[in-house]
Amino acid sequence: MKLKLVSSVIAATFACAPVMAGEVTTDGADIKIKTKGGLEIKTADDKYSMKIGGRVQWDYNYAELNGEADEDDLNIRRARIYAKGDVGEDWSYKAQFNIGNSNGGTPEDLYITYNGWGKAAKVTVGKQRVVFGLEDFTSSNDITALERSGITEQYGVARQDSIRLHGQVGMVNYSVSAYEDGAAAGDDDFGLSGRIAVVPVQDDDMLIHLGLGYTERGGDRSATGIEFAANFGSFHVQSEFFDEDQGTESRDGYYAQAGWIITGETRPYKDGKFKRVKPGSSDGAWEVFVRLEEGDGNHSDIELGRVDASAYTFGVNYYANNNVRIGMNYSDGDSNEAGSTDSGEEFRLRLQLTF
Repeated sequence: MKLKLVSSVIAATFACAPVMAGEVTTDGADIKIKTKGGLEIKTADDKYSMKIGGRVQWDYNYAELNGEADEDDLNIRRARIYAKGDVGEDWSYKAQFNIGNSNGGTPEDLYITYNGWGKAAKVTVGKQRVVFGLEDFTSSNDITALERSGITEQYGVARQDSIRLHGQVGMVNYSVSAYEDGAAAGDDDFGLSGRIAVVPVQDDDMLIHLGLGYTERGGDRSATGIEFAANFGSFHVQSEFFDEDQGTESRDGYYAQAGWIITGETRPYKDGKFKRVKPGSSDGAWEVFVRLEEGDGNHSDIELGRVDASAYTFGVNYYANNNVRIGMNYSDGDSNEAGSTDSGEEFRLRLQLTF
């Protein structure tokens, strides 16, 4: 069934190819075809559309725990294909599937959105990302580091079957989700999550982002998140702090990140999150960054697992154009658990193509 589904999507993609080379006819409104950033077909009145695109991320990673190598791999980190679009003035959809390695055919996003109330309020139903935290909300195509921090990996809710009310009013972006928590144990799998992000300052030289989030999941697990981020021209800073209670246990952690786009570009910002750097010339764009992490997190990338740890990452990104990115990261960290002397590190190299 999964193979048939993926084959159908690929076949539909190639079926559209002859249309781009020859005459286009339609029995309804005139249509427009775009090939920048995927294949998009829409009616001239913008009421109906379909866009097909995806991503491929090829990684080489080498990791050690206490000086012993336990990862040395070249593999597909992510390979996804999607179709999304509008159906009339009030409805839109997205269907995105994994097509790489053993997870081929599994849905990442599968949802329908009602847009009839305008930008201020939309309702989305289906499998989608539950918004809690800035880095977690940001696409893996667009995050500065190649992998999200161990702090975000611990507290983020990720994708769930959910109902979401979201929108933007002025410089305020909000999201409220009710969802089935796939990670919850037992029958109590209901979750509720909310986030609000504000941009009090935005001009040609500066942007300041402030965010606050809350999530309650699995009956006895709740967390609060605080976000701060800013662009100062080609420089940026970003930090998040999370505090969580689960039963009688409490945990917390934070990360702080700073970066510089050497070639002078600025990180784009839209809908409460940052987007991928867009090169300002045909020579591409170069970026360097450093990230520090402290506290309880999922530090599995450096082989430590879910522990209290201190870690750092530094890296370089080269954005060849709007679709191709090459990145290199080095991460190192030590466990803060009582009696533990564990230390881990990882080197990761990525070639990313989005279409």
